[in-house]
Amino acid sequence: MASGNAIRGSRVGAGPMGEAERGDTAPRMRISYWCANKHETKPSFAEEAGVQPPETWDCPRCGFPAGQDRNAPPSPPRNEPYKTHLAYVKERRSDADGQAILEEALSSLRSRRIIR
Repeated sequence: MASGNAIRGSRVGAGPMGEAERGDTAPRMRISYWCANKHETKPSFAEEAGVQPPETWDCPRCGFPAGQDRNAPPSPPRNEPYKTHLAYVKERRSDADGQAILEEALSSLRSRRIIR
């Protein structure tokens, strides 16, 4: 049996509401952006004096950066693969440096008679 509560299933702000209650909307402009995958997105921006829309916008479909030039969209970012600690060490040191450091550490351990 249905209740007599007219608000049931409603939320605050629900229902027909026009500009009379919300106020006038700001003038808007829609700008097209294209990504490297040729996706087009058209976000809207408020028209304000002296304020320029951003040069790039993230594509909501693929996440690549999108620009306003359809024929020359920005290139997608190049993702570097994950590097291990050892990979970073090998970038900084040569094999000869590594061998010298190993010999120094081994001689230190031998002098303290930890290893033979």
